[in-house]
Amino acid sequence: MSHPQNLTANGLSYKQAGVDIDAGNALVEAIKPAVRSTRRSGADGEIGGFGGLFDLRAAGFTDPVLVAANDGVGTKLKIAIETGSHATIGQDLVAMCVNDIIVQGAEPLFFLDYFATGKLDVEQGTAIVNGIAEGCRMAGCALLGGETAEMPGMYHGGDYDLAGFAVGAAERGTLLPRPDIAEGDVLVAIASSGVHSNGYSLVRKIVEVSGLGWSADAPFAPGQSLSEALLTPTRIYVKPLLAALKAGIGIKALAHITGGGFIDNIPRVLPDNLAAQVDLDAVAVPRVFAWLSQVGGMDQREMLRTFNCGVGMLVAVAPHDAEKLVHHLTEAGETASVVGKLVRRTAEPVTFQGKLAL
Repeated sequence: MSHPQNLTANGLSYKQAGVDIDAGNALVEAIKPAVRSTRRSGADGEIGGFGGLFDLRAAGFTDPVLVAANDGVGTKLKIAIETGSHATIGQDLVAMCVNDIIVQGAEPLFFLDYFATGKLDVEQGTAIVNGIAEGCRMAGCALLGGETAEMPGMYHGGDYDLAGFAVGAAERGTLLPRPDIAEGDVLVAIASSGVHSNGYSLVRKIVEVSGLGWSADAPFAPGQSLSEALLTPTRIYVKPLLAALKAGIGIKALAHITGGGFIDNIPRVLPDNLAAQVDLDAVAVPRVFAWLSQVGGMDQREMLRTFNCGVGMLVAVAPHDAEKLVHHLTEAGETASVVGKLVRRTAEPVTFQGKLAL
């Protein structure tokens, strides 16, 4: 009669199986200062417990509705992994979640991350979490906790994956889109910082077609390598938009322009009877999109359905407040301009005039 192998007798350990508990503990200690730097009203605990606590009353809410969002960074991670540049990818992770929270008219309150890797590298993990903490500070939310999963056999080489989870709140009755959104409301575009965190499977394919290496000079960004330019982090729009909402500027709806571009994202915040009419001549298109379009042989419609094309956030605002909103955003350091209006819907929920400067 055979007996199962006695693993304990053979002296195997979790570390021999590829999981280093000591490295995990070292990472927790290394990131504590970054996590502490994100403290805000409602969250002042230390990481290391089994769950993170948040006090809505201490944050100033009386009758809040919670808003939750989660996301990842997609294959933009592959550029970070292949170049060893991990400092800003955490900001991308936070941005993709908190920008979806502010779109609902809610204030992001706290964030949690999930970091999975084949073999934990404390220095790499610390760089990633420092970037997450920076994103949280920019959004005014607390990094309440997270999970580091070391999974040998699941991830190979230097591969890792990131997921983020954000929770925000708004007082009841203040959520967006507003019910009074109407024909004639003005569309204001807030500029993106570049490609943000969508379409990178296509971006990487275009780079392959171009024959350029990551360390080559970026044809569209003098003074930067191709990887540096394409790793430019996603812009976080939370604070200027929260300030505009609190100032009573007549924001009716917000659309975060992510995967699906203009064509798929704008209709998500419009009622069935309204369409967005966008003047593409008024959109300031960063040079990276012209390069992607030319090297990839992509036509305008494909660009508009894949990339943000220079617009990270689109705002529907009451006509009499449009100029005030542009001024407010400009004062806050954003680049904003009127790019269209809402009209009565006939066929398509988004129509275009003019041409992208590709």
